[in-house]
Amino acid sequence: MEAEKSFDHEALCRSILEHNSETISIRNPEIAIKKLTVIIDAALRLSNKKGFQAMSLRDLSKESGISMGGLYAYFDTKTTLLGMILGEVTRAVERELSNPPQEVAQDPIVHLNWLIEHHIRLTERMLPWFVFAFMEAKSFPPAERRMATQSEELTERYFSEVCERAHCQGLLRPGVPKIFPVLIKPLIQDWYVKRQKYRRRVINLRTYVASVQAIVTAMTVPGARAPQPSDSEVFYD
Repeated sequence: MEAEKSFDHEALCRSILEHNSETISIRNPEIAIKKLTVIIDAALRLSNKKGFQAMSLRDLSKESGISMGGLYAYFDTKTTLLGMILGEVTRAVERELSNPPQEVAQDPIVHLNWLIEHHIRLTERMLPWFVFAFMEAKSFPPAERRMATQSEELTERYFSEVCERAHCQGLLRPGVPKIFPVLIKPLIQDWYVKRQKYRRRVINLRTYVASVQAIVTAMTVPGARAPQPSDSEVFYD
């Protein structure tokens, strides 16, 4: 429950406030967090409807119910708001994936499956944030595009480091290409970018996690069995 609460929108906006105190002029943190939550939620909704670049601050003011002057108390430009959102996505990934339990970290294969599950579950809890970062990236200004790229590279690095440890311990199937860890990220992205595809197939979160784990394990680990789904989840024998 604590893990879930740490990724609700209010908690995420609390983190944004802590990391952008020089930009946000509201000194009462509880008021600032409440208003910032409204602003971010409205920005993510509008971006999903019409795109971040097409969204004006006047649009955001109308959607959030906060005056233009009120918005300027939190950021000076739309690009600053963009940086706040992207920065929090990166921090959330780091918080969630950088500190596995000791018993997980000791076994690279267990660690790899842990990373897959925790990253997919993180994207589920922060769905609008991750959809925003992925879908809008092509239109970001150069500095913010680099932020989005660095966030993706951070995830890839977690997978690469674990796969390298597995390789050094002789746990990987011979011939696994070094690019393989990079290919795990698109499997994770597919869950939140193409959600309707999985809804049509009645595939739930747990089934998707187990499916990605099974694919990665089958491709990398000789003779290993992937984490097993329940009897109601259909896999090939």
